[in-house]
Amino acid sequence: MDKLVYHFDEGDRDQRDLLGGKGANLAEMTRLGLPVPPGFIVTTEACRHYLEHGRLPDDLRVQVTMALRKLEDDVGRRLGDSVDPLLVSVRSGAKYSMPGMMETVLNVGLNDYSVRGLVEASGDERFVWDSYRRLIQMFGKTVLGMEGDDFAKALEAAKAAKGVTSDVELDAADLRQLVEDFKVVVEDRCGRPFPQDPREQLDLAIRAVFDSWNTDRARVYRRRERIPEDAGTAVNVCTMVFGNLGETSGTGVCFTRDPSTGKPGVYGDYLVNAQGEDVVSGIRNTLSLDDFAEVDPASYQELRRIMRRLETHYRDLCDIEFTVERGKLWMLQTRVGKRTPAAAFRIATQLVDEQLITLDEALERVGGPQLAQLMFPQFDADAERTPYTRGMAASPGAAVGKVVFDSATAVEWAGRGEPVVLLRQETNPEDLEGMIAATGILTSRGGKTSHAAVVARGMGKTAVCGAEALHVDEEEKVARADGVEVREGDLLSVDGSTGEVFVGRLPVVASPVVTYLEEGLEPALDGVDDDNAELIRAVDRLLAHADSVRTMQVRTNADTGPDALRARRMGAEGIGLCRTEHMFLGDRRVLIERVILADSAGERDEALAALLPPQREDFEELLAAMDGLPATIRLLDPPLHEFLPDRAELMVRVARAEEQGAAAEADVRLLAAVDRLHESNPMLGLRGVRLGLVVPGLFGGQIRAVAEAAAHLIAEGHDPRPEIMVPLVGSLMELHLVREEAARIVAEVAEAAGVALEIPVGTMIELPRAALTAFRIAEEADFFSFGTNDLTQTTWGFSRDDVEAAFFAAYLDKGVFTTSPFESLDVDGVGRLVDIGTREGRRTRPGLKTGVCGEHGGDPDSIHFFQRVGLDYVSCSPFRVPVARLEAGRAVLGKEEADTSDDVEIQRS
Repeated sequence: MDKLVYHFDEGDRDQRDLLGGKGANLAEMTRLGLPVPPGFIVTTEACRHYLEHGRLPDDLRVQVTMALRKLEDDVGRRLGDSVDPLLVSVRSGAKYSMPGMMETVLNVGLNDYSVRGLVEASGDERFVWDSYRRLIQMFGKTVLGMEGDDFAKALEAAKAAKGVTSDVELDAADLRQLVEDFKVVVEDRCGRPFPQDPREQLDLAIRAVFDSWNTDRARVYRRRERIPEDAGTAVNVCTMVFGNLGETSGTGVCFTRDPSTGKPGVYGDYLVNAQGEDVVSGIRNTLSLDDFAEVDPASYQELRRIMRRLETHYRDLCDIEFTVERGKLWMLQTRVGKRTPAAAFRIATQLVDEQLITLDEALERVGGPQLAQLMFPQFDADAERTPYTRGMAASPGAAVGKVVFDSATAVEWAGRGEPVVLLRQETNPEDLEGMIAATGILTSRGGKTSHAAVVARGMGKTAVCGAEALHVDEEEKVARADGVEVREGDLLSVDGSTGEVFVGRLPVVASPVVTYLEEGLEPALDGVDDDNAELIRAVDRLLAHADSVRTMQVRTNADTGPDALRARRMGAEGIGLCRTEHMFLGDRRVLIERVILADSAGERDEALAALLPPQREDFEELLAAMDGLPATIRLLDPPLHEFLPDRAELMVRVARAEEQGAAAEADVRLLAAVDRLHESNPMLGLRGVRLGLVVPGLFGGQIRAVAEAAAHLIAEGHDPRPEIMVPLVGSLMELHLVREEAARIVAEVAEAAGVALEIPVGTMIELPRAALTAFRIAEEADFFSFGTNDLTQTTWGFSRDDVEAAFFAAYLDKGVFTTSPFESLDVDGVGRLVDIGTREGRRTRPGLKTGVCGEHGGDPDSIHFFQRVGLDYVSCSPFRVPVARLEAGRAVLGKEEADTSDDVEIQRS
């Protein structure tokens, strides 16, 4: 039979695909001899079988029995025994961290008989009955699908009867009665008693964890984090250890370095007499690890030794979950901890300096999305401000938005374009969609390992947590701090880097990383604090290393001289796409209208001649900005009707004028032209090369403007390097005709100016036919540039502007897309065309230069694909140039986009 169950001592950290992240690391710690409670892992293969077939594998029950018996022999106890019973936790653990998205069941094995044995073994009757009521409550919600309110009402009734307000004020007798009340609730709602058979509890819990893979919140999280839908989760069955056995017990989460800033040291949260869910849920504010050192010095010192060993073993920041049971330390989880973008860059270079990793490995541990987040603006330190409250700096950034108190409102308001700050006592997994919608998150409870902090860091959201002075009334939708009241819709400014929150809107300034990118290292370091100086140096070091190893150039998409200059400061090595459409807008619109309305060739030529000087000036400015670097200039692409007034508005204007007997001849002529050029689907109509071949002189005028601009700059001693790109080519003859015209015009200009002009002519591959016939088109092309935006539209057969609002949301929800094909390249479809076009084009013309100029050129995942295909360059907007430089270097090292989600799981045992 296939092996579907592994004991902790049978695996290691390299088996994440099979054992999941949690299971693989539990196995690794066991292998290292660390104090891990014994247990076993049901593999992701078993989950995938269950998801595909709707039933558990036939062999699974037998293998679980064998693993359970070995576990019982190892610990010397039996599951659900009436004398010192074995209890287990049943926890999810996918390959990719999905904090709080899937299910956990604790205290499996407790029933009406084993509860007595646990009382004898523990000597703490209250703890045992509290554990039993927690099992029934968690089992009812997770396994039996009951509503949490069913149990909450019974618990509130018990507290009311006792005259107390907190769970911890209920004694053993109260909790024993609460267990009976809970069992009645289960039978009333489910039509069956709470299961007393420990093995039935275990089997149902395993199935429930598998089912939780497809909960709504898990699907939402996977779509956002681009986690494969078919990856599945492992199930970890672990011997229970208890942090709620009195003052000598407790539970905590810690990091070997600060995950927010990257500073070396020991960071984390600890709670005495608590279970793990109390730490991460934020319902109780935690102690620091310094406090833990005072409460339990021996366990603290052992934890410090283990932390150092794990960081050295993993050669990275580790996060660790632990429990102390009556003075005995147990390790419940470790993993390479995810961190904020600033911490990622700092830690990577710190570990290089500590000689734990190489510079290549450091580059592998940061990602383009992290660098992009570091480029976001920050609050102006010199601006006047009205302090509101302060909490823990959980996730850096500067967020300004209107206050909302629930997830649904956050989604609704953000959907209509309003930035929002989600303000809650604490967040839970049900708040995920609201957290995604919010620009910032503020909670009154919880610490750096609370749900809000963990998920916010993973999503790159600004967050401040544990603002103790903040009193939140979520029903009344009001929050008060130090006498200041904030209601729904009021503006707050949240500084996730300092933990400060301010009333109203604070102005923002450029981040120090952007200052470095635009002005250089020394100007950026002038006057900054030590933390920012360390960050700037780390970014500079890793970006420089990426530049030294990458093989793809990074160009920019820029239409004007100022854009080109900014991109060049950001490190762009040329222009991959200049869209010439902007040269026909504004005051020049009237000139293109004259071209369209011309009644004769002479009138059209006169209008085109009037367009020549302003185009030449624009090209001269652009080429001067990129002096010495290539600048690919795309000839006019959109259909001509885009340069004319809206057809409906024009019809109304003409009709009203005719009613008044004063119709303007110009408007009548314009309407006739608009009617003549009207198309049902302009994206597939008279545009691009088709337009250039149908309207004599249109492309020729642009080519002449480019050539004359280049000739003038050469005469002045500059080094312009223009390249002409012909859009929407689908056949060899189309390109041949334009190339022939271009060669004639360039030769004329060169002769007239007395300079040597060499202007390559290539094409934009944005039609499937162009990619599939690239071996022919390459006969006439000096280069290919893949226009992946239009290639995506023509491959999928939809218009981006029309479909994104129409059905993309439904497609994402149904799993047709895991992410928009306009955000990240559709590798299987569009990507295959890029691959075919590159290979076939180079078969005809060895050494053919190929690049990409769609915005996919700045997408990290897509860049790794372009590296594998062998493109010569990628091109993207100026702001994304540094991101592309970093990812192009990482792509050479063979690393996919860095996993920037936070790996701290919701820990409940």
